[in-house]
Amino acid sequence: MGRPIYVERLINAPIEALWNATQTPDVHEKWDIRFTEIRYLPRAADTEPQRFLYATRIGFGMRIAGEGESVGQAERNGDRTSALRFWSDDRKSLITKGSGYWRYAPSPGGTRFITQYDYETRFGVAGRVLDLVFRPLLGWATAWSFDRLRLWLERGADPGATLDRSVIHWVGRGTLGFIWLYHGIVPKLLAPAGEIDLASRTGVPADLGPAFVATAAVFEVALGLGLLVARDPRPLLVLSSALAIGLALVTGARVPELVAAPFQPITLGVAMLGLAAVAFRSYFELPRAGNCLRKPPAK
Repeated sequence: MGRPIYVERLINAPIEALWNATQTPDVHEKWDIRFTEIRYLPRAADTEPQRFLYATRIGFGMRIAGEGESVGQAERNGDRTSALRFWSDDRKSLITKGSGYWRYAPSPGGTRFITQYDYETRFGVAGRVLDLVFRPLLGWATAWSFDRLRLWLERGADPGATLDRSVIHWVGRGTLGFIWLYHGIVPKLLAPAGEIDLASRTGVPADLGPAFVATAAVFEVALGLGLLVARDPRPLLVLSSALAIGLALVTGARVPELVAAPFQPITLGVAMLGLAAVAFRSYFELPRAGNCLRKPPAK
């Protein structure tokens, strides 16, 4: 097994509200992106462990299913802990079995919601190699879901709406980043002759054309990468909008025949402005895995 997955998030909500949102299956499904179905199984007596079924849809009509059970709960000075173990006989599942806990710790700012869990993989060496990618993704999904739950309990942001807003934000932001990367790499670095000619037609001296295009390529690649990785992309979105419209106006004014050409700069600039506006507007109240602690605090 690799390093256990640890996630912690302070949520400004009473412990009972957090307990209900995480221990009630149909409520749990709403905020946890790792699962699309959670269902408790009947118990013959309250003293028996609570068993449950879980499933995750992975697309193309396929799903991965598994089982689990609560193996104990404890409460001390208002601090609650719920332990569980889980397993899957589904051959599509990388996870064979695992265990972990959820902890609810009252704090001055609300409730510290904490989980730590680990698991074993199938598929031998191939499974262990695949887990080098899967484990960080699963940890990210856990943290993203915890912050999504926080937005729901603190601000009333419906989990379905926050997911939709996240998709809209990343479609706009990711497409804009791709455009800048493409224009920086393909026409300017891989086939710069056309860009050098365009630069000279817009007023750049011929002897400075190659250096100008190369510098522009580096800048556009940096802007594209920044849009994809920046924690707060809003300044870059504003910069992108200004550059897209500015370049469209300058190019259209200096090389007017391009205005009537296919895929001409005016429509490209307007489209990039629209993508930036969508990404900017949808930025607010987005769940972010980076808002969670991913390692146990030093004692």
